[in-house]
Amino acid sequence: MDLRALYMYAAVPVLLLCSAATFIQSPTDVFGPAALLEPTPSSARDFGAVVSGAPFAIMRPGSAADVALLLRALSSAPPRPRAAVAARGAGHSLQGQAQARGGIVVETRSLPRNVAVVVPDVSDGGARAYADVGAGALWVEVLEECLKAGLAPPSWTDYLYLTVGGTLSNAGISGQAFKHGPQISSVLQLEVVTGNGEVVTCSPAESPDLFFAVLGGLGQFGIITRARILLQDAPPKYYWFQVRWVRAFYDSFETFTKDQELLISMPEQLDYVEGFMVLNEHSIASSSIAFPAHINFSPDLGSEGRKKVYYCIEFAVHDFQQDDGSSVDHVSFLIQHTVFSVTIASCGAGLREMSYIRPHMYSAEVSYLDFLNRVRMEEESLRRQGLWDVPHPWLNMFVPRHGIARLKELLMDTVLAGHFDGAILVYPLLADKWNKNTSAVVPSTPDGVIYVFSVLRSADPSRCGRGCVEEILEQHRRVADEACRAGGGGIGAKQYLARQPSQAHWRDHFGSGWGRFVARKARFDPVRVLGPGQGIFPWTDSLSSMWR
Repeated sequence: MDLRALYMYAAVPVLLLCSAATFIQSPTDVFGPAALLEPTPSSARDFGAVVSGAPFAIMRPGSAADVALLLRALSSAPPRPRAAVAARGAGHSLQGQAQARGGIVVETRSLPRNVAVVVPDVSDGGARAYADVGAGALWVEVLEECLKAGLAPPSWTDYLYLTVGGTLSNAGISGQAFKHGPQISSVLQLEVVTGNGEVVTCSPAESPDLFFAVLGGLGQFGIITRARILLQDAPPKYYWFQVRWVRAFYDSFETFTKDQELLISMPEQLDYVEGFMVLNEHSIASSSIAFPAHINFSPDLGSEGRKKVYYCIEFAVHDFQQDDGSSVDHVSFLIQHTVFSVTIASCGAGLREMSYIRPHMYSAEVSYLDFLNRVRMEEESLRRQGLWDVPHPWLNMFVPRHGIARLKELLMDTVLAGHFDGAILVYPLLADKWNKNTSAVVPSTPDGVIYVFSVLRSADPSRCGRGCVEEILEQHRRVADEACRAGGGGIGAKQYLARQPSQAHWRDHFGSGWGRFVARKARFDPVRVLGPGQGIFPWTDSLSSMWR
């Protein structure tokens, strides 16, 4: 056993037996400088900046074995550990989910971040290319390395400076999800350290219960240390103009959503579909930082008390994806000028064309890399304005198609009152692209169409102080409670990336899947070492209450 392991084993019993606040003055005094470190300010903060819980210590592991050593020691102390553990990647959680007040934060960015691309031999039948990726790698790092081999993962998040392990613990969504499903749908294999401290390689065929539990599992069952990601062809010259990026504006929410559903009914022609609300001039300006074409759209937004809301669909066509030889210009022309046969159930049978406000459709050609990394330019702009490291009282929801108009109305009083900095994304997904074996939760819907509804608000401290942020969060809680009710006229929506206020809310969130989620927790993290920041399984004096 090396010196580092000796430090760890000598230290953990002390942590279990003593109150950190009373007896241990410095984690490095006990664990040694190679194991646990003094907490840093970032370990008690996240992108949301609305919750702050300082850990007792942080760990920067160099391997899965380091994580396993810690978790084995902590999980071997019945009836419960004196310190819980949270995995922290890039720190983009919103409500303290990657924090561990009084516990230990494992910073996964210190894990190996190598990206190994594997291309099967052409004679190997139906084998497909994949990348073995360290869970601490950022998605932008994965993209850059895969593009060197002319390949890329099929599904993304809008913002690429997130860790692989972080997004796979939630779902990972963007405008490609209607076509390829969330990021968790492209995972072939995982290496996971369970709450028991076991290092397990799992896949749909090998330890499938753990594999599906961890995907979308909110960090409750294990810490992902490596992932095998499915790859597809990328443009051969990804730095050239390979993507046609189109935006179209609307003055009717109903028409806006119908046209989005028309677009997602054409996955062979389109590669990306999203949409957003236009609440003010800022909505157009901020969302157009990365969009290189001039947008000559100056709508009448009304006045205070009588504000008018507009909407924008954006979609993209990857030229290199057109297997029939048709060009991106040809596909774009068809979308703008041709009547389409509608096959998606929610649109009904028959023929119809897009109904945007003429002539307000704009298009631009961008490189594949720049398109996928488009939010980076918005980030840099916000950083220059001092509006990046501010509180982000966000609300993210998955909404059945039948409830989107009602949810919009529930939100209007909140988002139209006063000044709104940020974006509201609205775009459809298809339920059949989500594997029900995973822990991720989406609402049931009879027509198979689910909408993402994301209120991505930034709270400028010069206009919105702590009291203002708390008021916004409370408004969001009321909207979420109303929207998530399944019976009695409720919408039946589900929150995404949220920390529920109580275990009762978590039970409602998981619905019929709650029993499976609890059983998975009992199997893979029975002492409840992992994921305290989610608030799903609060510590009690007895474990018995957990399994009721």
